[in-house]
Amino acid sequence: METEFTPVAALIGGVLIGLSAVMLMALLGRIAGMTMILAGVLPPYANDNLWRLVFLAGSISAPLILGVIGVETGFAVPVSKAALIVGGLIVGVGVTYGNGCTSGHGVCGIARLSKRSIVATATFMAASFVTVYVVRHVVGG
Repeated sequence: METEFTPVAALIGGVLIGLSAVMLMALLGRIAGMTMILAGVLPPYANDNLWRLVFLAGSISAPLILGVIGVETGFAVPVSKAALIVGGLIVGVGVTYGNGCTSGHGVCGIARLSKRSIVATATFMAASFVTVYVVRHVVGG
């Protein structure tokens, strides 16, 4: 399995993610953790919904708009739907036990020099390295 690396697109995406996180913190005093933003619009946690709905709408609509204007946003998912569901459930458990997701800890927490977020990010990065190695070289995916 070959991975296509696009440094310009990655840089632009990273800058936009960082900019949105800084703007959300500066304007509303909120951390741009996608899991908690989503949880905040779902019962029983629903509160302070407008900014959360706008943030989620932008996250969903931006790739769709890029696709309409002709910017390539497609990607291949080389696993089954069952594997995606199992992976999503595992991530959900990790988010619950880790008190946050990759965006909350990795983007916002590290930027705030949070020790808990640095440890959480190091942990999920190590787990992802091991997972990729096992899937590609042990199982043979």
